[in-house]
Amino acid sequence: MVKTTEVPEVDIRMGRVSLKGNLTLPKAAHGLVLFAHGSGSSRLSPRNGYVAGVLNEAGFATLLMDLLTETEEAEDQVTGELRFDVDLLAGRLIGATEWAATQHSLSGLPVGYFGASTGAAAALIAASGDRSIKAVVSRGGRPDLAGSALENVQAPTLLIVGGEDDQVFDLNRIALKLLGTQRKELCIIPGASHLFEEPGTLRLAAKHATQWFDAYLRPGIA
Repeated sequence: MVKTTEVPEVDIRMGRVSLKGNLTLPKAAHGLVLFAHGSGSSRLSPRNGYVAGVLNEAGFATLLMDLLTETEEAEDQVTGELRFDVDLLAGRLIGATEWAATQHSLSGLPVGYFGASTGAAAALIAASGDRSIKAVVSRGGRPDLAGSALENVQAPTLLIVGGEDDQVFDLNRIALKLLGTQRKELCIIPGASHLFEEPGTLRLAAKHATQWFDAYLRPGIA
């Protein structure tokens, strides 16, 4: 078992905004994966938490964070609008990436993004403007919401979709063609619906995500 250091909660400060995050840092980590959760979710998402645990065991540090402040979250619970503001969410992810670079324990680690649902669009938008991002993985994501930013993404990108998630599968298939990177794949998990709740499906998704980050996030990998 990989030895890890878990920080119960960190404050990620970016200007006047402060976001809550949960950081797990394995000893001699290979890289850092920042999580962008989906609509109506948070850093406490059990599905993202499971994937993060698998990545930790593989030697990757993970940062799960809330992309909205507590005030914004309360507003979003009423309006449901901010969760679809992918440009705002991408800006928060960029801010968190810059924050991580200032942390002694994280600076210098290759960085990747893991996005779910609308968080996948935020991750792709953030990656489109930062060539230092080494890899992006989307699980049940809405990459189509990234719009024209897709053609500017150069990071190797893996789109994971459930075989029973018909609408999202079609959106991912179209987005795959629009991605600017040449290193891109669409991975279909048989029998999985949008939330990967079926037995074994989330485990498979986490396995594929780990393999992708293992291929592209380790130091020395282009």
